[in-house]
Formats: sequence, C-alpha cells, structure tokens
Amino acid sequence: MHVLFVCNSNVCRSVIAERLARAFAADHGLPGLTAESAGTRALVGFPAEPLAAETIAGLGGDTDGFTARKLRPEMVDRADLVLTMTEALRDQVAEIGFGAAARTFTLPEAHRIAKVTGAKSIAALHRARNDLAYVGRENIADPIGLSAGAFLEIGDRIAELLFPLLGALAPYHQAGHLTDERRGLVIEPRPARPLSAFLAAQRGR
Repeated sequence: MHVLFVCNSNVCRSVIAERLARAFAADHGLPGLTAESAGTRALVGFPAEPLAAETIAGLGGDTDGFTARKLRPEMVDRADLVLTMTEALRDQVAEIGFGAAARTFTLPEAHRIAKVTGAKSIAALHRARNDLAYVGRENIADPIGLSAGAFLEIGDRIAELLFPLLGALAPYHQAGHLTDERRGLVIEPRPARPLSAFLAAQRGR
C-alpha cells in the first residue's frame, strides 16, 4: 500500500505524517507499506520545518533525506490511498487524478470511518463515507509559525489518527507471508497493471 500525504507547504503536517508512516512500517515489519508527501504550494527543496523535525524525532521517526515537493498528478496516480490534512485539500486532490476521489480522504475522515465500520480496505472506506457523513469539519490545523507545543500537539494528533488507520489497512505480514485470515488491505478491484503506468502511457501520447 502506497500512501500519499498532502498539505500546503510540505514542511510540517504532511512530512510528519509521511515519516511516521515510514516508522510504523519499519516497526511492524511491513515492507509493502510505503509513503511519500507533497504540498499544493510546497516550499520546494526546503527541509522539514525545524519544529516539525523535532516532533517527528520525538515520535520515533526521522527526516533524513527529506526535501519538500510540489504535488503532481503522477503522485496521485501512483498512490493507493491519499490522505490530506484538510477538506479543501481533499476536494482539490480529488480533481487531479483519474478515479482519485474514491481513494482520497482527510486523515481524520479516514480514521473515523475505519473506527466506526471496521473497514479493512480502501474500497470499504469509500463505500461507507456517504453513509457516515460528518457535520463538523475534519481538518488538521497548520502549526507553521506557532510554538513548539503546538507542533507537538499536531504531531500527537496525527499519530493518534494515523497509527490505528495503518494498523487496520496495512497488509498483515508474519515471517513475510500473509496469514490465512487474509487480514489487512484489499484494494478492490486490483488491476493487472498499475493505474499509474496506464496514465503515464496516456500522457506520453
């Protein structure tokens, strides 16, 4: 499962989520779980904001090799799941890639649906979203320019939402094999060739 995290500048919220997802994959022995991040108005080439980097380190991740990147259609195309930090970003990303709306959620939204329904697949999350419409806003505030305490609060919030979600959706491996219970992620339907390869070929014409 490849997850794309999206925020505005790609130096705070989305990089926190990306690096925590990578740490989760390493800690749980899930080599098939990968993550990247990008921003719609990215500070391209910049490292993670220093307080964001401290937050990531405090939560067990690292920012080695990270530089901010601008969101591009091919990133959306190759993602199995796109998690944004705000509803506005979710709606923006949903318009970028073919079929992107069905696999794009805010992080709080995806967590809520998985928790309520017990969904184990991205398709199940999507099927349930209209039945579980939420009246309030499901955004993660941008801590840029705020105190170290604000960054820690946002980091904790992201971790609290992200780790249970990944635990529900990420493939369950034991000694490198799926268990007989077939727990974990099932993306429905699964094409024979990656959608990203198809879309890339279409763009090349």
